[in-house]
Amino acid sequence: MSEWSGRRLHFVGVGGAGMSGLALVCARLGAKVTGSDRADSSYMERLRRAGLKPAVGHDGANLPEGAEVVVSTAIAADNPELALARERGVEPIHRGQLLAELCAEKRLIAIAGTHGKTTTTAMTAWALRQLGADPAFFVGGEVPGLGPGGEAANAGWGEGEWVVAEADESDASFLRLQPEVAVVTNVEMDHHARWGSLAELHEAFVAFAAPARGLVVPGDEEMGWLQGAGKEIASFDGDTPGPPQLGLAVPGEHNRRNARAAIAALELAGFDADEVAAALAGFGGVRRRLERKGGRGPVSIYDDYAHHPTEVRAALSALREGEPTRLLAVFQPHLYSRTKALAEEFGAALALADEAIVLDVYPAREDPVGELAGVSGLRVAQAAAERGGGMPVWWLPTAGLAQRALADRLDGEPHRYGEGTVLVTIGAGDVFRLGEALVAEDPAGREGDDGAA
Repeated sequence: MSEWSGRRLHFVGVGGAGMSGLALVCARLGAKVTGSDRADSSYMERLRRAGLKPAVGHDGANLPEGAEVVVSTAIAADNPELALARERGVEPIHRGQLLAELCAEKRLIAIAGTHGKTTTTAMTAWALRQLGADPAFFVGGEVPGLGPGGEAANAGWGEGEWVVAEADESDASFLRLQPEVAVVTNVEMDHHARWGSLAELHEAFVAFAAPARGLVVPGDEEMGWLQGAGKEIASFDGDTPGPPQLGLAVPGEHNRRNARAAIAALELAGFDADEVAAALAGFGGVRRRLERKGGRGPVSIYDDYAHHPTEVRAALSALREGEPTRLLAVFQPHLYSRTKALAEEFGAALALADEAIVLDVYPAREDPVGELAGVSGLRVAQAAAERGGGMPVWWLPTAGLAQRALADRLDGEPHRYGEGTVLVTIGAGDVFRLGEALVAEDPAGREGDDGAA
């Protein structure tokens, strides 16, 4: 075990899903941890409950003397804390480097892939916990039931021999990991600013899987390019009949695939597949993955983090399993580069709804300049209208416009949307706040539901 108690770590961007988990675990292991983020969040509140004091806002004064500085790819070079650290001669540690350092302490199951890696990681950690294995885990989302006292958690440091980690390909940081068991849920182009071609991305996944003795891949996709010699390979798919039988609480074919990937990974790790499947029956999902936010009038409101056409299609298909009388999707594109590359595919995916509202792009770390100039959510709205066969498609650039339009239709007499209607906000930005606002201002006084679908 590395010596953590003598280290002082300062996390710039500590309120992110991945960074907050790293900070919590490092503090648990005895390091002195500080950090900052530009805005408050539920992750920041969890840090406070753990006894940490993250600062809201970036300022050089936040950086303690003698601290190592941890950053993610999202932190700009002109961040005042990062700039001060470099003035002091302190080279920052990338979050992927710190994650690899922590994961080297235990036997690692690393879960990568374009879609499903957060839920598959959560399922794997959940099953290990239910089986008494007490794993360490790092998940890129909040998982109800994995924290102390049954609260939500995105990371933890158990006393068992295994660690389960979500492995991120967006910035190539997953190449730092040395997994014993590697899982690849699927591979598609998603982060167009980082990877120039699918062939380049394939090479990265081959390198990610290279250290592993066991590899889990989808059996119903062409993944021969990934299957290296000398490995024990397990495959999975979604709805194939036969053992182990799944009795999942979470809907959707994509979640059945996620569960079978988790089962295959743990089988390679030496666990019984039927016992793992039984352990997953109580898994309630991950926040922002088909999370039920509550209701407004006769309408049930959900939220999903989907930000790729395949994920949008999976989320809408899963909600269709509940046979809603009407399915309304509110979509916020994420990143200009992704929107430019995949606008037509997003439109086709949204056509699975009965009605769609499209907001403007959530820019995150990008600016609409150069090759991205002129890119907006209107491209997605136009594509959805072309593919929707006459379904209503609204282009409402701001969440405020969308909220007012929806409130009028939700509360009017007679209700524009009747019993059995499902509204889902979709996107990796802040579109979830729209659903929360609609629930909070429900004239009927219904309360929201924090549980996952």
